[in-house]
Amino acid sequence: MRRASFSVASHIAEGYGKNSKGQYLQSLGHAGGSNSEVQTQLFISGRLRYGNPESYGKIDDLSQQVSRMLVSPMSKLEHATN
Repeated sequence: MRRASFSVASHIAEGYGKNSKGQYLQSLGHAGGSNSEVQTQLFISGRLRYGNPESYGKIDDLSQQVSRMLVSPMSKLEHATN
């Protein structure tokens, strides 16, 4: 879960450093995929009763917030590249 969380930020940074809006958009898509991994791993760890159950809600809220934050730049880039 930690690795997937770091991948979200890494994909955003990598894409921002590219010279192409299309590559940035692709990297934001990868960031969204990594965030989905976090959500899946959180769900599985909860079902298996790993970790601290009180933390699940907070982590899930943060992950949902990241999902919403990715939508805006992705939408703007999609319109700019079309």
